Amino acid sequence: MSSVAPQRAPTREDFAALLDESFGDSGAFEGSVIKGRVVAIEKDVAVVDIGLKTEGRVSLKEFTGYGRDAAPKVGEEVEVYLERIENALGEAVISRDKARREESWGRLEKAFETNEKVDGVIFNQVKGGFTVDLDGAVAFLPRSQVDIRPVRDVGPLMNVPQPFHILKMDRRRGNIVVSRRTVLEENRAEQRHEIVANLEEGQVIEGVVKNITDYGAFVDLGGIDGLLHVTDVAWRRVNHPTEVLSIGQTVRVKIIKINHETHRISLGMKQLLEDPWQGIEAKYPVGAKFNGRVTNLTDYGAFVELEPGIEGLVHVSEMSWTKKNVHPGKIISTGQDVDVQVLEVDPVKRRISLGLKQTLRNPWEAFAEKHPVGSKVSGEVKNKTEFGLFIGLDGDVDGMVHLSDLEWSRPGEQVIEEYKKGDVVAAKVLDVDVEKERISLGVKQLSADPFAAASLEEGGASDVKKGSVVTCAISEVRDAGIEVKIAGTDLTAFIKRSELARDRADQRPERFAVGEKVDARVTLFDRKARKVSVSIKALEVAEEKEAIAQYGSADSGASLGDILGAALKARETEAPKKAKDKGSDEE
Repeated sequence: MSSVAPQRAPTREDFAALLDESFGDSGAFEGSVIKGRVVAIEKDVAVVDIGLKTEGRVSLKEFTGYGRDAAPKVGEEVEVYLERIENALGEAVISRDKARREESWGRLEKAFETNEKVDGVIFNQVKGGFTVDLDGAVAFLPRSQVDIRPVRDVGPLMNVPQPFHILKMDRRRGNIVVSRRTVLEENRAEQRHEIVANLEEGQVIEGVVKNITDYGAFVDLGGIDGLLHVTDVAWRRVNHPTEVLSIGQTVRVKIIKINHETHRISLGMKQLLEDPWQGIEAKYPVGAKFNGRVTNLTDYGAFVELEPGIEGLVHVSEMSWTKKNVHPGKIISTGQDVDVQVLEVDPVKRRISLGLKQTLRNPWEAFAEKHPVGSKVSGEVKNKTEFGLFIGLDGDVDGMVHLSDLEWSRPGEQVIEEYKKGDVVAAKVLDVDVEKERISLGVKQLSADPFAAASLEEGGASDVKKGSVVTCAISEVRDAGIEVKIAGTDLTAFIKRSELARDRADQRPERFAVGEKVDARVTLFDRKARKVSVSIKALEVAEEKEAIAQYGSADSGASLGDILGAALKARETEAPKKAKDKGSDEE
């Protein structure tokens, strides 16, 4: 009798082994793209059999979104990405988007290496830019890379297939950065190169004003822009292009220069008109006077239009005879008609130098004619300086009174402190230098030089020299001496205390009074240094010597008082006699 071994119940390990045997090495497929077949369509989901005795579900949106193919049909074969063999529901986790992304990354990496364009669709807006679907791979499009110029409305660009350039890729992080702008610039460069190749310098064409700036206007020449600089709009001065041009205006221009490397084109409008500078020297000879209109003011002068396209510069130094170092706007104004004189013409540099003051009479010449040297004038003190006074005179000119010409008897540094701005001062014209535009005046010259008046004929009443006896009027009494004025002159002198008397006891200033007259002897008269000194003591000593010599000596037995008394009596008796003899001579 044969025995049969009892059958044991299958264990957990047995089920695991059977599962492995059934699926084989199915785990190797996870994380890869595999093929499957659509077995059913349930609402918005496609059921796909991936051939591993399991099925997965994929949303129909992953097949149809963003301009892709139509939804798959039952029985159709599709490629999906297997994430996991089985989830909690016993189904495979698959994705059509990830499958497409894996396929796209391979193609995109090749395009990035060869710098080829790729097609994509802008489908969403995010912070700083937009997201682009590159056939499954999602890329970032920065806002600055959307177009050549800033785009306000991106709506027309959304969900529209268009080319892009890949700027950056990082597969590990899943980052892709693309640019639409580089594609446009590349296309534009090709168009510009083709257009520029068909243009020539000197060619005259029509264009449309596209944009206007402070320095000129950009003109569309049919796909490429040229710059019409403000200086080439017209021969006359154009302060701003909007004075002549407007956006959308059709203009006829001449191509001045083409840079084939940078595709920059310089245009001109004035070059189509006759150059007004031809024969300019004959038209505006040096020295001729013309009338023009002030078109522009600067710190250094004013531009005057003599005719359309011809302007000359009146330098600030040629604007006024008298107003120096002032802004031209304080003399003339923009739009004003003025008379000018041609000073210089340079046809090569296209410059004309003009003068405004030359059309007016030179005020220094007019002053010299009206006020010759020696004449008397008056005016207000305009300014005080360390070397003199400036006086405003007729014709809006100034004259200067030097410190040395303020007063005969006192130093100018002391006298000038007595003057202030606005004081009306009388003076004498000493010199007029028309070429240097200088007028020299003198205040002290209005009166006679006291030193010259004191040097009259010898024996005259005003004859003052060293050793002569003069009568002085006391004008001031001080502790140190007395101030006196020499009679018959304008000379003043100071008699020190030690020179007030021969005897020390009488050398007291309080002995004298203002207005009192005293006789003194001139001890110093220096006309060059303008100094005069007198002394009562010197006179007394001189008289004493003279009396002793004439009327006795100390050895005669007569006292000094007797001798001086005799001398004084003799002088008193001789004085009427001299006066009588002088009267007889006059008869």
